[in-house]
Amino acid sequence: MSIGTAKPTSEEMSGVKHYFIDSHSITIEMTAATFANEANEILDKEFQQHEIVVLTGGSGMYVDALCKGLDNVPVSGSDREKLNEEFQIAGLEPLLKELESTDPIHFSQIDKSNPVRVIRALEVVRSTGKPYSDFLTKNQTTRTFDVTRFRIEHPREQLYSRIDQRVDIMMEMGLLEEVRTLLPYRHLTALRTVGYRELFDHLEGKTDLQTAVDLIKQHTRNYAKRQLTWLRKNEDSVLIEFSSTDEMLNSIQYYLNDQLNK
Repeated sequence: MSIGTAKPTSEEMSGVKHYFIDSHSITIEMTAATFANEANEILDKEFQQHEIVVLTGGSGMYVDALCKGLDNVPVSGSDREKLNEEFQIAGLEPLLKELESTDPIHFSQIDKSNPVRVIRALEVVRSTGKPYSDFLTKNQTTRTFDVTRFRIEHPREQLYSRIDQRVDIMMEMGLLEEVRTLLPYRHLTALRTVGYRELFDHLEGKTDLQTAVDLIKQHTRNYAKRQLTWLRKNEDSVLIEFSSTDEMLNSIQYYLNDQLNK
């Protein structure tokens, strides 16, 4: 999944230790809780040698799981299995309508193109008879480190242009061929993501290639918008205006040095 996940190259990682790159098989179920537990073990070791560790990404749920902890949400394997069957037969639209009627609060916030998130929410609704949002109490877990969040914001038109260009480059690098090799694994959670899902549909004859590429761009733009919304909800996040890499890096370093010297 190197191309579709924009995995950093060896040159880009040169001189800096990276984690969670080429570390897990796609056949291993990786949840937000699993990630948080594994990442915390790494952070405990890193903070013995370094005062500052850089985390970068990604999925809001995974970041919050690591930085804040997770709510205790019920799990129902039988309901999830049934929901997965319904999704395979009828697609995502009926599940979205059910979620909208049973939990409008979570429906307004969820990634509506991500079947894993939708199925998880409905699993809770069906098994408990209560909205998924009722279980999201936002209880914070005590961490042994302090978190400073930085968010880089591009002008909207520039951001969307860069996303479109990035998808074109990924296609030129061989994304379609990469997806073709992963067809036997398309049922796995790791592959129900933007860039793979659209090209699976193309390879199965559901869309032509240009439509699939256009959908990847659209869904990536939608995802970027949700990421920005999530980042802005954290009132303590520090805004870094988009500029050159050196200027943005200097802004981050200046802020961190100022905090450490207080």
